Amino acid sequence: MKPYFEKNNISLYNQNSFEVLDLLIKKNKKFDMIFADPPYFLSNDGITCVNGKMVKVNKGEWDKSKGIDQNYQFTFDWMEKCQSLLSDSGTLWVSGTFHIIYAVGFAAQKLDMKFLNNIIWEKPNPPPNLSCRYFTHSTETILWFGKEKKSKHKFNYKVMKELNDNKQMKDVWRFTSAKKSEKSFGRHPTQKPIQLLDLIIKASTDEDGIILDPFNGSGTTGVSCIKNKRKYVGIELEKNFCDLSKERFINEFKELKLKLF
Repeated sequence: MKPYFEKNNISLYNQNSFEVLDLLIKKNKKFDMIFADPPYFLSNDGITCVNGKMVKVNKGEWDKSKGIDQNYQFTFDWMEKCQSLLSDSGTLWVSGTFHIIYAVGFAAQKLDMKFLNNIIWEKPNPPPNLSCRYFTHSTETILWFGKEKKSKHKFNYKVMKELNDNKQMKDVWRFTSAKKSEKSFGRHPTQKPIQLLDLIIKASTDEDGIILDPFNGSGTTGVSCIKNKRKYVGIELEKNFCDLSKERFINEFKELKLKLF
């Protein structure tokens, strides 16, 4: 299976995630960290506000719910595969909203993984709640797991403290969604800000560490890996998002004046 893009220890596969995960398992690959931003299964014809306009929340077929049982089985299956790909001290980070995050937590319990932290990402600029029947949704949750209950894990405490004015960093992070400049090559409906991935990668890996993202999306994890001198393997089913990611990767190489070949 040939990568769609491969340069300078950055690899991207345009394939079904499960197929590539199985291949990596077969090759006995191990990763220092895995970041996953899986489908949230929230594309249910609801509405939200974008640039002052009412729009559907639908992201695509990949984000439509298959029902409680199938949604959970999908979550458990990819997490089980990722668990087997972690190094002994490797960790898994999973981002999500309430639509999926509780299934993630339950799957981790079933897999006997170690809960490390429950990070709350607070967005100061969330879209308003148009129905006026709920509180405004302004957060996402990122769960951080160790491979097994007795696993030791990498945490760059001093680095995080330095980034937080020499104070212990708390588990509530406050910053905006992806900036306009981060979407200059195209848009992904669930694109994460580079600031989020920079923190996660710096917290739990060292330079030259190898990182996996089974749901590459717009490639933010890969961009952060280039920026922070880590190795990367990404998997993305949609060709148009692979094209977007490739453009972002090449641009980051150019920004850092790194050779492409």
